Amino acid sequence: MGDADIALRHLARRHPEDLVRALVPEGPIEVLGWLDSQVTNLERRLDKALRLRVGGEPRVLHVEFCFALRGDVPDRIFEYLGFLFAALRLEAPGEPVPPIESVAVVLSGRRRRLPNAGKRRIAWPGRPFSGARFRIDAVYQRTVSELRARGSVLWLVFAPLARNATAAALREVVAEIHASARTAEERAELYTALLVMATIDPWRHNLLKELIMMVEDEEEGLLRRTPIIGEMIIEAERRGEERGERRGEERGERRGEERGERRGEERGEERGEEKAIAALLGRLFARRIGRRPTAEEERSIVERARAIGPGEVEDALLDLEAEALVRWLAEPIRPS
Repeated sequence: MGDADIALRHLARRHPEDLVRALVPEGPIEVLGWLDSQVTNLERRLDKALRLRVGGEPRVLHVEFCFALRGDVPDRIFEYLGFLFAALRLEAPGEPVPPIESVAVVLSGRRRRLPNAGKRRIAWPGRPFSGARFRIDAVYQRTVSELRARGSVLWLVFAPLARNATAAALREVVAEIHASARTAEERAELYTALLVMATIDPWRHNLLKELIMMVEDEEEGLLRRTPIIGEMIIEAERRGEERGERRGEERGERRGEERGERRGEERGEERGEEKAIAALLGRLFARRIGRRPTAEEERSIVERARAIGPGEVEDALLDLEAEALVRWLAEPIRPS
């Protein structure tokens, strides 16, 4: 899922209480934190699971952000739960493993309502159920009001996915993020995630360009001053101008133009999404190392994200010590 997964995992790590408040209706709830690095030997991305106490009892919540509820999602969740269960056993030998629940947060897909739950059955036909069950939170099928009612800036970034998203509604969301974010850096991260969600556009609202202008108006150039994100905005604006010129010049060839325009938009969106990935990973690098990546390091981050996946690069940025991270970026890329 690339840049969307990175943006959402990053924000979720910053706002775990807000994530849990919407996904766990029971209470009282105490958030103990994300699973730490000592349980990542079996599966490097176990940081998608949160330790909780619900009604005083230990629980684990696994959250999977999914671009769509494709056929491999139940397989991935089942596989992940196996790694998670084994890691928790290794962490506390002889102790009971806390109950685990999985939630798939789905960002796009069919118009018809998705079910509230899914499962991966592994039992023989006709035998009692054996496998994994998980809840489904299809955020793209919710309304802007429903997302705002969850009461945090974390869920506001999903507003461009809402089935009733409009320019007017998103303008209110942008203003709410501006008022609620604690720092300029947090606002930039929230706005970046908001723009990434707008590129998914499951309902074809086509609000990305308007959303960029809203953010720029509200923040007086904040995103343009953010390295690489500013380039993404300029690229989006350039594509819009080029499309307008082509429509004026080629009105007589409407069908061919529309096909070419779609292909151009897809290629442009891919370039913009790649820049968003580089920006998010670059900020993570800066937090770990204490400085912005050099041009060569930034190039290595992007190339590695393309070769082995942005999630793997993010894991390396979180797991490796400073000197080891710099050495890793300087090494030749070995595709996995």
